[in-house]
Order: sequence, then structure tokens, then C-alpha cells
Amino acid sequence: MSTETDTTDPTRIAFMCVQNAGRSQMSTAFAERERDRRGLDDSVEILTGGTHPADRVHEEVVQVMDEAGFDLSDRTPREITLDELRSCDYVATMGCSTLDVGKVGDDVTVADWALDDPDGQDPERVREIRDEIEARVAALFDEIESEE
Repeated sequence: MSTETDTTDPTRIAFMCVQNAGRSQMSTAFAERERDRRGLDDSVEILTGGTHPADRVHEEVVQVMDEAGFDLSDRTPREITLDELRSCDYVATMGCSTLDVGKVGDDVTVADWALDDPDGQDPERVREIRDEIEARVAALFDEIESEE
């Protein structure tokens, strides 16, 4: 990332996976909360999507996120494009993407979080995945703030 760019441009973060129905949805919810908590509403833009989106967010994900105070029941998985990813500063993949994120360009920091798929897992395992995502999102925001 160039420090010579206009500092009024928001930092763009994308969370992506295949179905956009579990890990990337949890990541997005935690990122929205981190953005609000840190007062970064005007300086951080969050995208999410999948390469082959599901019809809805996985039920077990909706349940464990509800336990943590998030309502994902009205969220709809969506497709994410290579152009959207190219416009980002950071892209976090969940370990399952069928999209060759190597084609997004050298200006994008790509991290593969290699998280287990919560779909069909027991609630305790989904909670573990959720908690790992929460920690990774907080660490990403720490990194973003340290670069400003």
C-alpha cells in the first residue's frame, strides 16, 4: 500500500469464502462492530461475498452469532467479484475460496485464515470458530490502526 495516496480514501476490507454463508458473514459482523467501537465509520469500508453464494446464512451460524449479540437472520449471501477484491486494501479468505486471489494485484494484502467450515458442525465447534474469527478481526483492525 502506498502512503502517498489520498488519506481521505477509506481502507477497504473484504471477507470472502465460497458460500458467504458462515465464516465470512461472522467476520463481517465482527468487523462492523470493531469499526463502530473504534470510531472508524468514515475510514473503513467492509465488503463480503462468496464465489458461489448460498441461498441463506447457515442456521448454526445465525444461532451462535445471536448468542454473541448479532442478528444475521436477515443477511443474504452475495457474490463477490475480482474487481471488488482489487479495490480493497485487505482481503481475508476463509480457507475455502475457489477464486484465485493471486490475481487481485500486489497492492492488496491477502490473508488466508484457513478456518473450518461451520456448516453442519455442532454448536460448540461453531462457537470455537466464531471466537477465533472475533480475535482475528480485532487483530486486523489493530494492524489497520497501526498503519494510519
